Amino acid sequence: MADEEDETGFEEELDEGCSGVDVCHGRRKRLFSKELRCMMYGFGDDQNPYTESVDILEDLVIEFITEMTHKAMSIGRQGRVQVEDIVFLIRKDPRKFARVKDLLTMNEELKRARKAFDEANYGS
Repeated sequence: MADEEDETGFEEELDEGCSGVDVCHGRRKRLFSKELRCMMYGFGDDQNPYTESVDILEDLVIEFITEMTHKAMSIGRQGRVQVEDIVFLIRKDPRKFARVKDLLTMNEELKRARKAFDEANYGS
């Protein structure tokens, strides 16, 4: 009987917190499950990892993104996230900082290559 009360209370808490991405009844739309499964496989997990493992990892990813977004919104221009804000937040983590720097550099190179390609094909 005590177990039933605990379970009922937990379900009520989930139902009360339904908003945004939540779909109520403790179920949430999974945004990254396909990508996370592929990443887990790439890092040595089974080709079809346990759904619970993927769900936990996705919860962590969403929590990280949410926290970083809130922090980024509180610095720089209020209520707006800019690339510089994210770089500022991760500046003390060398691995993340290096990765972001690489990705930003690659993004600029791709933009230049696309522009050159478009000018070569459609330019005068």
